[in-house]
Amino acid sequence: MNTSSTTAQCVLSVKDLCIETKAAQPRQLVNNLSFDVYAGETLCIVGESGSGKSLSSFAIMGLLPPDTLRVSQGSIELMGQNLLTMDKERLLSLRASAMSMVFQEPMTALNPVQRVGEQIDEVIRIHEKNSSRQERRQRVISMLERVRLPEPEKLFMAYPHELSGGQRQRIMIAMALILQPRLLIADEPTTALDVTTQKQILSLIKELQSECGTSVIFVTHDFGVVADIADRILVMKRGDSVEMGTCQQILSNPQQAYTRSLIASVPNVHPPAKAEVQNEIVLSARGLGKVYGSDCWFSKGRKMHALSDINLDIRRDEVLGVVGESGSGKSTLARCIIGLVEASSGQITLNGESLPAACKDRNLAQRRKMQIVFQDPYRSLNPRVTIGQSLTEGMHNIGIAPKIALERVTEVLAIVGLDADVLDRYPHQFSGGQRQRLCLARAIVMEPDVLIADESVSALDVLVQEQVLKLLVDIKRKTGVAILFITHDLRVAAQISDRIVVMQKGRIVEAGDPSRVISQPSQAYTRELVESAPGVHWDFQNFCAYA
Repeated sequence: MNTSSTTAQCVLSVKDLCIETKAAQPRQLVNNLSFDVYAGETLCIVGESGSGKSLSSFAIMGLLPPDTLRVSQGSIELMGQNLLTMDKERLLSLRASAMSMVFQEPMTALNPVQRVGEQIDEVIRIHEKNSSRQERRQRVISMLERVRLPEPEKLFMAYPHELSGGQRQRIMIAMALILQPRLLIADEPTTALDVTTQKQILSLIKELQSECGTSVIFVTHDFGVVADIADRILVMKRGDSVEMGTCQQILSNPQQAYTRSLIASVPNVHPPAKAEVQNEIVLSARGLGKVYGSDCWFSKGRKMHALSDINLDIRRDEVLGVVGESGSGKSTLARCIIGLVEASSGQITLNGESLPAACKDRNLAQRRKMQIVFQDPYRSLNPRVTIGQSLTEGMHNIGIAPKIALERVTEVLAIVGLDADVLDRYPHQFSGGQRQRLCLARAIVMEPDVLIADESVSALDVLVQEQVLKLLVDIKRKTGVAILFITHDLRVAAQISDRIVVMQKGRIVEAGDPSRVISQPSQAYTRELVESAPGVHWDFQNFCAYA
């Protein structure tokens, strides 16, 4: 933002906003929240899960679920118009034209059975009823070019599932900015993206913001992103405003202990050198490859080499970090090792024993010795069964008596920091961090030799992320399990890994101690990953020492 907030026009003014549940005994979720957003500026709202960041954003857009939540007090004024008192039709007319929102997960925000070009076209058609079909098509294609999507004419006819995560997020940005709104709300839009794609998306938002003069509210838990894009920062905790100030003020001299704890939780992208783990090798992959045939509209009939000649070892009591951008083969590697995807070539050995490529061909003992934790804990847990049933199911399948299984589950719950009273509850009754702890408990209760964590902390806020990372290290120390840790976040990989391998286009291009790989990369691709990491030039660790 070139102009100061004292002289710039106020685009959005939130005063004494209170949000509560609709119940006989209402519970306050946002408490007397007040802030302004000025023309052309980026206000970052940060805080851990449950702080009220997204709820406040939904209230601005008028998207709070009417059956369960309500604004009980306050005002929200967009360009002097109170959004809370206007009729529904007027509010609908302002969405996309005056204010727009980009959501965290584009795959759930986009219509899966409608072509992406038609979805952007629909925004224009609803608000500009006299526009012609040809005119709208040209505007959409022009916008697809502006968000740097390849072959926009062809992409207009694509469905969401045919695009990558980064491309889908660009479609969402194109849809949000096609009518050049005065206010853009971006709710964790880069959380699940790799560092290079994330950097591109952030640069794109800043560039389009400059072109259109749009004000941006950026909701995030990533202080690296905050350091790169924020003009001002609002810190929230449990529905309250903790403190607010310029980016430099908050990051360099935070006044509140909560803000200091958030910043201190940011992992260090330049870790100290670690001692090499000398334990016996638990898992080996030799010459591992995976080839897919393609049915996508733009590459029908082609062969895609998702993995090519992968060689790696993981030792007992070691964390091997695997980093790389989307499409590098990280998750395919994990799924080939666990047997969910059948490798096309190569060999996998566990404790010296050769494993069949497909999980269905492995015996119970072999399956038991390797467990996986996925990115989304809510989708990993069956919502219809209790936590107790989820955690004991695997042991029942291998013939462990119910009493012994229950004793083992109780022990493991203590390891992950949860009480046995969770056993009768259901997944929806837990926070995201608690659900991830439960997924970890379900994995280690089988006493595996290898634990695969596939982007297991990418959707968690910094405080919960720090807790889960410490928990993984604690589990490794107590059980000796070897951990294959897959992530797109170099800071996280640097913090937890004993060794790192860097993947690009299905191949390992660099490997070694995290300190050496990140601080002195030998490959240009690794250097690009390091430079793309958000906030890489901000010295969080000096702050942490101060804190």
